[in-house]
Formats: sequence, C-alpha cells, structure tokens
Amino acid sequence: MKEKLVLIGNGMAGMRTVDELLKLAPDKYDITVFGAEPHGNYNRIMLSPVLAGDKTLAEIIINDLQWYEDNNIALHTGVTITEIDRYHRQVIADDGTRVKYDRLILATGSNPFMLPIAGSDLEGVISFRDMNDVNVMIETAKTHKKAVVIGGGLLGLEAANGLLIQGMDVTVVHLGATLMEQQLDATAANMMREELEQKGLHFLMGHETEALLGAERVEKLRFKNGVEIEADLVVMAVGVRPNIELAEKSGIECDKGIVVTDTLQTYTPNIYAVGECVQHRKQTFGLVAPLFEQAKVCANHLAELGIASYISTVTATKLKVTGINLYSAGDFIGDEDSQVMVFKDPARNIYKKLVIKDDLIVGIVLYGDTMDGNWYFTLLTMQQDISHLRQDLLFGQQYVNELEEVNV
Repeated sequence: MKEKLVLIGNGMAGMRTVDELLKLAPDKYDITVFGAEPHGNYNRIMLSPVLAGDKTLAEIIINDLQWYEDNNIALHTGVTITEIDRYHRQVIADDGTRVKYDRLILATGSNPFMLPIAGSDLEGVISFRDMNDVNVMIETAKTHKKAVVIGGGLLGLEAANGLLIQGMDVTVVHLGATLMEQQLDATAANMMREELEQKGLHFLMGHETEALLGAERVEKLRFKNGVEIEADLVVMAVGVRPNIELAEKSGIECDKGIVVTDTLQTYTPNIYAVGECVQHRKQTFGLVAPLFEQAKVCANHLAELGIASYISTVTATKLKVTGINLYSAGDFIGDEDSQVMVFKDPARNIYKKLVIKDDLIVGIVLYGDTMDGNWYFTLLTMQQDISHLRQDLLFGQQYVNELEEVNV
C-alpha cells in the first residue's frame, strides 16, 4: 500500500518538491495538497507582469487543475489547514476536512509585514503578495487616482510601476536614503531613481509613515515629520516574515522560521519543510534559486534515496525591474581592505562595479548591462585569481576572450 504524503502550501517551493519527487519515485505516495488560494500553482514572481497588463493569471499558472488530476494528486483549493495532530498524524482544515499522513511537508511561505500603525485596517490598504492583491489594485485603478507605495525595495518598485501603467498617480515612500539597498549600492540606486522619475513615479525618501487617515477608506498618509499626502490606495511592501504560525501552534520547533536540518527535515519525525517558511543554519530565504535547491534535496529524501544535503551558497540576484536590468551578488559595498573597480556610462545608463579583495572578486553590481553577470559570478564563486585579467575585467568576457585569442 502506498504511503500518504500531505503538502500544506500549493506555492512554488512545495509544488517544486512534488515535481522533483514525481521524477524520482512517481508511484511511492498518495499525494494530497492543500492551498489557501482558489487556483492551481502559479508563478508568484510573475505577479508584476500581471499587474502591468503584460500577462494574465492563466499565463502564469505552472500546474493547472488538469495536471493534478493527471498525476493523481488530490488538490484542495481555497482551504487552510488550522491544525496538525502529530499524535494521530493527521491535518485538520478550516472546513473540517481531516487527512492522515505518513509524511508531511510544510510549505506555508511567508506573510507580508503590515506596519502596525493607526489606519492600517482601512479599506484601500493592502500588501503585494498574491493574485487577490493584484486584482484589488487593477480594480482600484479604474475608479481612483492616487496611489502610495510604502517601501522602495524590489516589490515596492514593481507595484509602483504596475500602478503607474494602470493610470494611477504613484508616490513611493521609503524610509532609507537609497532604493533597493539589499541589491544596489548608492550609485546604482540613484541612477534607477532618476530613470523611474523620468517615467513619472514620485519619491519621498527618508520618510517614516506615522498614520493612515480616513473614515472608512484611506484618504491620507501622515509622516513623523508632520507632512501629509493624499492617497486612495496604499500598498505596503516593507518586507515579509516566514509564516510559522501553524508550525508553532503544532509544537514544531521554530525560531525566525521553521527550523530544518540539512535534509529539510524539521525536528518532528516525518515532517519536512521547504521554502520561505524555513530557517536553515540561522538563515531564511526569499529568492527562488535556494527554494528550488531545497525542493530537490527534500524530494531526494522523500524518495528515500538519502544522498542529498542542502548547503546554502552565495546567490546572485538577477532582476528586471520596470524594464531595467540589474545584477548583484556578494559583498558589493566592500570595506577598508577591499578595492573597487567602476565603469560608468551615464549617457547609456550603464554602471558596473566590482569589489576586489586579495585578487578575488567578492562583490558585483551591474546596472543597465548585465550580460557579464554570470561570468563575474563564476569568478566570484570559484574564487578565481583575477590579477592577470584585472586591467580588462570591466570590459567583459567577450573582450577578454578576444584578447586571449589574439595573444595565443
């Protein structure tokens, strides 16, 4: 008789684990999946193009309902698991459904952080996390004019750009002095801000929101410096937190995230966890690359091959934000022991920065031209001595290769 595998969370990390498992051991488990949203598994990274009108929900679905049927997977959509009964090995849903498991995967993702300020419960105050948020933004743009996005990180800028395309007057409010400080240095961030201002976005840097004002719907924001601005829609994009509520309530060990071993097992027998909800060796995760790596390792152990272990490595961030190409990796700020190499062409909006330490690349920022990102990243991860390339490094791989051919 087949073992029963239950997956809580129908998102990218959990379903990638199921995908990988089906390749390794297609007949090992009876699989049941619970998803809180009313769709099949979709690509959350593609929500921005949906908001901008470039894609539809149907086009970003990864596994449609037919796929689940074809793979004999019982899918429960629009259902939330409220309890894990570890003693009887079953999960209990908000609609009363109970399903037994032999193995359980938690892939509960993360929750958007909503600022704990007065007025955050007003109508018109939302996050940018799922398809429902996108629908609210698109519908609001049809009847309202002024949008404010709180947060100048990647998600905030994507939301702002989409709302601008939907015809709204958009202001981005950011607490820090530079946009996307996790991915960009000050120079690249300022270049981005100038480009986005030319597109029509407005920015309020160094502003901290104190309260949202309005009777039923949000009407204004008030900042700690006393300034007020009008708003019909407020999108909070100030970060996410691992969704550990269910795991904590069920007595599964948690810290910032659900604590997992190198095999993606929790410290509760037969329960695994993957994705943005996990904490592995003190680290939590937000990018897709490590989530997919976790999925492979978890599937390997569920298939009882037992040969994989998860190692967290340096990851590069390659992004296309509002049509602008960006790439960053490693320590791109540097310290007093490192040296910085810079190429800048303001006329073409191109900027390249390499941080070098002991003849090794330790950090990369590319803005506008990211063609050599993977090459630089390989040099970084392989710890390759670049002293012989140094004078030509900023001109890129093709130039270096052509030089080497000439010198052969």
